[in-house]
Amino acid sequence: MNAWLGGLLLVALAAWLATAWWHSRKPLPAGLHVAGPWRGAEGLELLLDETFLDEQGRWQQRQCILAEWQRLIAQARRLVVVDLFILDDGPLGRSLCAALIRRRRQVPDLEALVLVDPINRCYGGRPAPQLEALRRAGIRVATCDLTPGRDPNPTWTALWRLLFRALGNSPRGGWLPNPLGSGRVTLRTYLTLLNLNANHRKTLVVDQGDGWRAMVSSANADSASHDYRNAALRLAGPAALDLLHSELALARQSGIAPLPHCPAPPPAEPDLPLPRLRLLTEGAIRDVLLATLEDARPGETLALCAYYLAHRRVIRALLDAHRRGVTLRLLLDPNESHFGRASPGIPNRQTARELARRGLAIRWNGDARAHAHGKWLLRHGGERAAVLLLGSANLSRRSLDDNNYEANVQLDAPDDHPVIRQAQESFARYWHNRRGEYHSRPFQAHDDATAWRYWRYRLMEASGWSTF
Repeated sequence: MNAWLGGLLLVALAAWLATAWWHSRKPLPAGLHVAGPWRGAEGLELLLDETFLDEQGRWQQRQCILAEWQRLIAQARRLVVVDLFILDDGPLGRSLCAALIRRRRQVPDLEALVLVDPINRCYGGRPAPQLEALRRAGIRVATCDLTPGRDPNPTWTALWRLLFRALGNSPRGGWLPNPLGSGRVTLRTYLTLLNLNANHRKTLVVDQGDGWRAMVSSANADSASHDYRNAALRLAGPAALDLLHSELALARQSGIAPLPHCPAPPPAEPDLPLPRLRLLTEGAIRDVLLATLEDARPGETLALCAYYLAHRRVIRALLDAHRRGVTLRLLLDPNESHFGRASPGIPNRQTARELARRGLAIRWNGDARAHAHGKWLLRHGGERAAVLLLGSANLSRRSLDDNNYEANVQLDAPDDHPVIRQAQESFARYWHNRRGEYHSRPFQAHDDATAWRYWRYRLMEASGWSTF
């Protein structure tokens, strides 16, 4: 009997280890880890949501990203594809849903797809009235299937895949408090939440006239994001089609069928001149980010806005660039809260202390009310073209190592290109608090990292038991 039980435990252990190993390394399906071809930089506009204090200490806002999403939706005639991490039933979510429903009623032949992360239904444990309203209006809605992707928290997700996934979930309520809002949820919600993976993209693709327009952004449409600082790039042409086909691949794996008909992206053009841009998703973002940091030269400046800075290879690349004489300016969120709950500043305060001790220039951008949620890197100055990398990806293992679903764009352009110039001027305004606007604070304002918190961050980042 003991031998039989021991053998059974060994089989279970082997199944758990094999599942954890495979699902953290397996090949990715179509539409993920995309390094798109270089495309002409058509229809570009940099959009920034900003929240700041004026000279009288009053909160002020300039928000334009959601308004541009609504404007693009309002002129679409053939197809709208929305992919959002969070689309809730708060003011921002309702306004975006209303724009979609309104346009669908105006143009009954319009095809509209909305992809969302499972968090919007509390992993199947709560109803989502905003998504049901879209369905009733004839808009196809899919909760993104994350299981074909890789597992950022394999020690837990392997167990979930083997034992709990088949149980599903129920939106009729349960006996546990909702970790994401009001009401009650089942234990199965918590079991799924602990996978700690996400469809983290924030994209929009629409037709415009005979062409295509797209938005790649860091902004969600949820109540908590109302005061967040975000960044987005609007683009047009073949790059928008590259994004559209990546999104349709996710829609297919999430059960949307049949897919809407749309043209294939044109072949890549060799030796495309500047300005040019390309789509990057998942681990392809990491590859380009590291290459940009590692290729930076003395006389150039790296300006970084980061909501989370945790990835060890990124941190080493920043330190190496500093040692080579590259000028670095890091604007980091102080991580005062996560999902509305107070946080001890993990991971940014820990990584900031590590970098500041080596001489890197750091300021804190935003606070508990106005998180610095934009995620962008600008390399400029010197004699080469500037590089702007912008989108949904945080600088963490979850976002950069093919775990979360992410979407960014890379723009290579001369320093005097309007988008590059706007990015330079905006970063300088945040860094120096120009025009009577207070966007940032000195490093000392949140220099409170401890050894315990530092090693806690390192363990969370390495193990995958992490929300960043």
